[in-house]
Amino acid sequence: MDGLEDAGPRVTVRQASRDRADFTMEGVDLSFANSLRRTLLAEVPTMAIDLVEVQANTSSLADEFIAHRLGLIPLNSKNVDDVSYTRDCEYCEQYCDHCSVTLDLHARCTGDEIMKVYARDLVVSEPRPNEWVGMPVITDSLGLGSVICKLRKDQEIRMKCIAKKGIAKEHSKWAPTSAVGFEYDPHNKLKHLDYWYEEDPAKEWPKSTNAAWEDAPQDGEAFDYSAHPGKFYFDVESIGNLEPDAVVLQGIKVLQQKLALVIQELSGDDRNGGANGFGAPRSPDGMQAGGDYGMDQGYTTPFGNTGGQTMYGGGTTPFAGATPYGQSGWQ
Repeated sequence: MDGLEDAGPRVTVRQASRDRADFTMEGVDLSFANSLRRTLLAEVPTMAIDLVEVQANTSSLADEFIAHRLGLIPLNSKNVDDVSYTRDCEYCEQYCDHCSVTLDLHARCTGDEIMKVYARDLVVSEPRPNEWVGMPVITDSLGLGSVICKLRKDQEIRMKCIAKKGIAKEHSKWAPTSAVGFEYDPHNKLKHLDYWYEEDPAKEWPKSTNAAWEDAPQDGEAFDYSAHPGKFYFDVESIGNLEPDAVVLQGIKVLQQKLALVIQELSGDDRNGGANGFGAPRSPDGMQAGGDYGMDQGYTTPFGNTGGQTMYGGGTTPFAGATPYGQSGWQ
């Protein structure tokens, strides 16, 4: 709690595994540490299924239900920088080999037993930006992956899945982490927390394991009004699409890009192409004119529908596009 050091940021890795990284960070202030936490949660780009073209589905689940489940299957996102955002792709308007990965799913039950369709049944098509991106993440001992649906005899699903690059700020399916633990001042010396308790706060609010890394306050110790948090504890848990160290490195890279953009705007330098000159992360199709996210509702059917209209032509409400209060859309 002695303030920021002049030696610069320092990171101490306490535990590292395939899906988890536990480390401390010193030499930075609270705003930077919290910005990194928020970036790890929502702005690190990954791959996820964004469009599903339904060619056949005789299962008991609706097209939209299966499309949603497919979108939540983690996909390998190693070297995701090799993949272009759809909005930046110079070769297409919706998807191509430069900005997406195609996965095919075809399963048909021919026996009397119930058949389960797993993530391993997704077949990645070539070519793709590199040899890693788009592969379903399978970590169970049987090598099956997530269950997509179940089929009875003579039921079939056949779908074409388009995976795109995006960030969790747009949709949680692009999240690189399942959780990011964050703590500072485990002894609450700074009094940033006001614990509610009935009798004894020490018993009702046990200290975290991080308390062992800092000196406990002494009885009668005077409060230091000039103290600032100096050590921050991170526990990053990956869902498997990126290794935890890669998640942290990508998060720092995104922060650098955003800060460079701020400097550019403040200096009035627009030589790098405005807001996107530093490659700031965004969703695949961004925010379109009119206030609607994306270019597609996420799935298509053999009838040519894109989710905004049924096969019966029900694209409008009985109010012909207006609400009962006379408003015709978002104001």
